[in-house]
Amino acid sequence: MSDSEAPPAVAPEGVSGARGLPQEALEIASGYAFAGPALDLGVLLWDGRCLPDARIRIPLPVLNRHGLVAGATGTGKTKTLQLIAEQLSVQGVPVFLADIKGDVSGISAPGVSNDKVLARAQEVHQEWTPTACPAEFYALGGMGKGIPVRATVTSFGPVLLSKVLQLNQTQEQSLGLIFHYADQKGLELFDLKDLRAVVTFLTSDEGKTELKGIGGLSPATAGVILRSLTAFEAQGMSPFFGEPEFDTSELLRMAPDGRGTVSVLELPEVQDKPQLFSTFLMWMLADLFHDLPEVGDLDKPKLVFFFDEAHLLFAGASKAFLESITQTVRLIRSKGVGVFFVTQTPKDVPSDVLAQLGNRVQHALRAFTPDDQKALKATVKTFPNSAYDLEEVLTGIGTGEAVVTVLSEKGAPTPVAATRLRAPQSLMGPVDPAALDRAVQESPLYGRYAQAVDRESAYEKLAARDAAAAQAGRAPAKGGGRAKEEPSVVEQVVGSGIFKSLARSMGTQIGREITRSLFGTARRRR
Repeated sequence: MSDSEAPPAVAPEGVSGARGLPQEALEIASGYAFAGPALDLGVLLWDGRCLPDARIRIPLPVLNRHGLVAGATGTGKTKTLQLIAEQLSVQGVPVFLADIKGDVSGISAPGVSNDKVLARAQEVHQEWTPTACPAEFYALGGMGKGIPVRATVTSFGPVLLSKVLQLNQTQEQSLGLIFHYADQKGLELFDLKDLRAVVTFLTSDEGKTELKGIGGLSPATAGVILRSLTAFEAQGMSPFFGEPEFDTSELLRMAPDGRGTVSVLELPEVQDKPQLFSTFLMWMLADLFHDLPEVGDLDKPKLVFFFDEAHLLFAGASKAFLESITQTVRLIRSKGVGVFFVTQTPKDVPSDVLAQLGNRVQHALRAFTPDDQKALKATVKTFPNSAYDLEEVLTGIGTGEAVVTVLSEKGAPTPVAATRLRAPQSLMGPVDPAALDRAVQESPLYGRYAQAVDRESAYEKLAARDAAAAQAGRAPAKGGGRAKEEPSVVEQVVGSGIFKSLARSMGTQIGREITRSLFGTARRRR
């Protein structure tokens, strides 16, 4: 060989079968040759060729550094979720998936072999075996097929509730004041009728002076909150709030064989109420944040959480809500929880949140309109420098292909890699409805959460007070005045033996104030 002839490219250690590739492709492949445990996404695509021995992977320890799965409708985002989820389960990591369209339930059943699946497996050198994952199915408030998931109004908190009621910032602050009052005075907010009762009392002749010392509640704002609650209940939302409240530690359960349980929240029945389900998912994450201890970096995450249709979470969100999401995503990593947002383009996610997402799987984008072109250029700018022409690649890759960059074992971004993805080994589609019903009713959690409970709380306490006032010949709180000598509800509650005992035990500084998280949610009292 003459001096002018370049030697053939040599594959880096850990990248087999890659001799003769261009140097750029070898450098990309070597960036994914991890020594430790990793999830297999697929294989490298270069210059129109599929390179089956250049595997594209995500190191298991960095899954708590969060991620983004994006792409146009029909490009394979859901199958990517399924692929990642089933491999996490095998590695002993529990997974939470939101099933918006009702087609993720198939993860609980083995896949079906066909020519298309076998051809894909052969292309990427995948040993494809039909495999089911251990799964639990949930439904918000029991609306749909699944174990009912409920939250008390108190634990949901004013910030998240303002999001689903579509209140503005001033109304959100007033709602926070109402929660503060209820916490202080022993008026438990378990369901929506409890909240309605407290708001009604605070706008009555008897109750309207109760908040004067801490800002007050204007009749106009109270009216907006009551009307929003009425509209919310009219949409059938009441079942989502109440008891028994779902314990989010159930999401950390393991199967007897050591695999992580895949928790599937079935949402087809509420897909026309996007703010509700997206905010409920945020409640789950905030509740987990409360309860999990700090653990730092682990060999594998404790749980990986997927927010499907993530743009719905951020649309019309208040500044406080966006700040809280950013803080939660930033801090929950140290508790061993990974969060993946799934949406159409990265611009759907606020930049402060996007900056926390170290692992990226970008499916194809469309560029049919000027807005599409702008979204494409913005997406390209979110990737590291690349050997690819990403605008061309992102509009040219097919279904089941994606552009990938993840964090290496050392925490540095890997080279951008066009990737042909592996095929999921579980069923790519919904399971039979009868099988789903059977799985729900045979779950050990069904007996714990299926039946709703209505304990004494603010509604019953205020109703009892009104009944006692009527018996004594006084007008109830919602009408007329009261004689000066009669004690107010606050005086009655504060003067009770139970309240005095509790106040002594907790100290005068905090009284009955419930510790709240970044989202204003209450710590669960177990």
